[in-house]
Amino acid sequence: MQIQKNRGEHRKLGVALVGVGEYVVDQVIPALQETQYCELKGLVSSEPEKLGPLKEQYQLPEENIYSYDRFDEISDNPGIDIVYIVLPNSMHVEYCIRAAKAGKHIICEKPMAVNRVECLDIIEAVEQAGVRFSMGYRLHFDPHHIEMMRLGQQELFGPVKRMILHNSMDIKDSSPWRLDKKLSGGGPLMNNGVYCVQAAIYLSGQFPTAVEARFAPITDRKRFKEVEEGIEWTFYFDNGLEAHCETSYTKDQNLMRVEAERGWFELSPAFAYDGLKGKTSEGEISFEPVNQQATQMDDFALCILTDRETRVPPEMGLRDVVIMEAIYRAAKTGERIKLELQQYATSPEY
Repeated sequence: MQIQKNRGEHRKLGVALVGVGEYVVDQVIPALQETQYCELKGLVSSEPEKLGPLKEQYQLPEENIYSYDRFDEISDNPGIDIVYIVLPNSMHVEYCIRAAKAGKHIICEKPMAVNRVECLDIIEAVEQAGVRFSMGYRLHFDPHHIEMMRLGQQELFGPVKRMILHNSMDIKDSSPWRLDKKLSGGGPLMNNGVYCVQAAIYLSGQFPTAVEARFAPITDRKRFKEVEEGIEWTFYFDNGLEAHCETSYTKDQNLMRVEAERGWFELSPAFAYDGLKGKTSEGEISFEPVNQQATQMDDFALCILTDRETRVPPEMGLRDVVIMEAIYRAAKTGERIKLELQQYATSPEY
């Protein structure tokens, strides 16, 4: 209720987007036009052919346009409050640390980084700079997922017994950087599978304690010579719950299904930007659709403006990278890998 009372009393926070790829142009910039507490103020890229049209379209001043080499000069720009890192995964650590040193609050696209050491380096930089950090986990702000969290964590259909979480996309010849391990850190697990990692925790309100995994057979060795084509894994929980997960770059999958003691509930599609459809063993569920990115950015802006913590903090990003490292290790060794997450994790309760 406090947020409702304060609507209109806060200034909009200026956002600079680092990277101007397809995702930024198609998703993030349009979302910024729908926000109440944010506004597009700057762009960072070393591709002038992309920057020029965007600068003109959104009437951005020249002093708010930065190349990667000049990025650190953003510290002198009082009109930019938040830097949103939307770059290939291996570049997250560098630009998160540079943004923190520039005194800017940070949103970082998933995954937080390509390994736990880089995540810890980001956390240290954020703490030293005294800035705020939010993971770009948009689904925490979607009403369908919030309802799935409620159904699972409050056990409205009884204790959860089994989860099926599939998130894949056939990338064909798009996004070549995703197939370059130096840039991506890994294959579909790092890009799509992280959503399944997230969902297994926020649906159950519990942390998995072990994982088994296997790589999918490679059907195209020319494309998938550096990263996995697909991977399947199973999370095991202390109460007997299992979560069966799959992600691939040569399939189209988008399913969240939760089977409980007295019924079931699911989203299909589950992880998309729009068009989410929910149903339970008792009937369909639907909510007014939201722009997930706009809702996410507004929530972070309000965290800054009202001095409260984000629900998707850096510790959550670290936790998920630790889990993905364990999934890869399980697939490579064929062993069941024990997970000890309490030292990394924020509370799974929503």
